[in-house]
Amino acid sequence: MSRLPDIQDAFQRYLLAGDADIHSHVVGTQRVPIEARLAIYGDGYRSRLIEALEATFPVLAELLGETDFQELGTRYVAAHESTFFSIRYYGDRMAEFLSADPRYAKAPVLAEIARWEWAMAAVFDAADADPVDVGAFAALAPEDWAQLRFEWIPAIEILELEWNTSQIWKAVTEGSGDDAEPGNSAVLEPVLADAPVSYLIWRQSLQIYFRPLAPTEAAIIAAARAGQSFGELCLLLCEHLPDSEASLQAAGYLRGWVQSGLIAAVTQG
Repeated sequence: MSRLPDIQDAFQRYLLAGDADIHSHVVGTQRVPIEARLAIYGDGYRSRLIEALEATFPVLAELLGETDFQELGTRYVAAHESTFFSIRYYGDRMAEFLSADPRYAKAPVLAEIARWEWAMAAVFDAADADPVDVGAFAALAPEDWAQLRFEWIPAIEILELEWNTSQIWKAVTEGSGDDAEPGNSAVLEPVLADAPVSYLIWRQSLQIYFRPLAPTEAAIIAAARAGQSFGELCLLLCEHLPDSEASLQAAGYLRGWVQSGLIAAVTQG
């Protein structure tokens, strides 16, 4: 008699790879043969994974259309097993898949849209954190500022884009709502930027925001998130600005980060 773990293992191999060993553990009838009974579970499993992909990549699904997205989902499921405890994280290699598959690589904006939507989902699901306010800096002595270091909220992503992906996402999202006007869902044509642009994506409460970053601010944020102090950020800005302007610009960046709720804690040393 087969042990339950062996049957479960055989059933999993059938779902993931079409292994036929499970056939010996299934009873079929003339009306519903073994293959039909197993297909109910196999097809249902794959359909559920594709539904999860559509929930994570709604704009990509809208752009491709139902038939083409179903084909994409089927190909992705065949190439990548679900290895996560939560189905929410299935789809983590979608951008990579779109870049590598010849059917989709000829439209590189699709992979970038997948990266954008994955970042959006990551920001939405990130842990909550109470941001600091300007009061956290009120009692600081001038000599303390150079050693300040900043802890950023978890709900933040920085993405470098080569296409007008954020505009496409916005056009599709705003054109597919329940209150959208007929004919108001036109999708922008993909446009390759003259140079890559970094975007800051973050969440406040349940609202997601994003904005483009100038190259200097993108570099400063990367350094701050890597643990560099405020004084080190000012020195870094001196590579781009006169010394007399660097500290003022750094203070301006910091004020904007605090007002946007991006800083969760401030430490010294």
